[in-house]
Amino acid sequence: MDRLLLALAIVAVAAVVAVVVRRRRTPDAPTQTQHHVPDQLDRADFAPLVAPSSADAEWLLVIFTSATCHTCADMRTKAAALASSQVAVVDVEYGAQKALHERYRIDAVPTTVLADADGVVRASFLGRVSATDLWAEVAEVREPGSRGPAGCERHDG
Repeated sequence: MDRLLLALAIVAVAAVVAVVVRRRRTPDAPTQTQHHVPDQLDRADFAPLVAPSSADAEWLLVIFTSATCHTCADMRTKAAALASSQVAVVDVEYGAQKALHERYRIDAVPTTVLADADGVVRASFLGRVSATDLWAEVAEVREPGSRGPAGCERHDG
């Protein structure tokens, strides 16, 4: 009987040790990465990339991309539709413009920013965004109130 109690005690201690070891091995939950979006652009940095027809545009829409990014191609297409004499659209591809990615600390693509005439970033997006949301945000920044009454921007349901 003593041997049975001793065996049970050893099994119980082993089980407790196994639980403690397992808890120690479980890694902490990963931290949430926060990607950098610039607050200000020096528009002169982008002047060589702007189409001549948009050289004097009041607004600058910059898409920081990479040739290996499939989502970036989709964002380029959506942004290109906004190009006009008032909105210059520039694609800053990492392989071709690595220095600009580094200067503005771009660490995720696509990163899309809309800057005013002074280079102040008025809107930004990280990752994929729908054409509707991109176009609506550009319209709202250019002409506040263009989305309609407050609270009508999005409806979940």
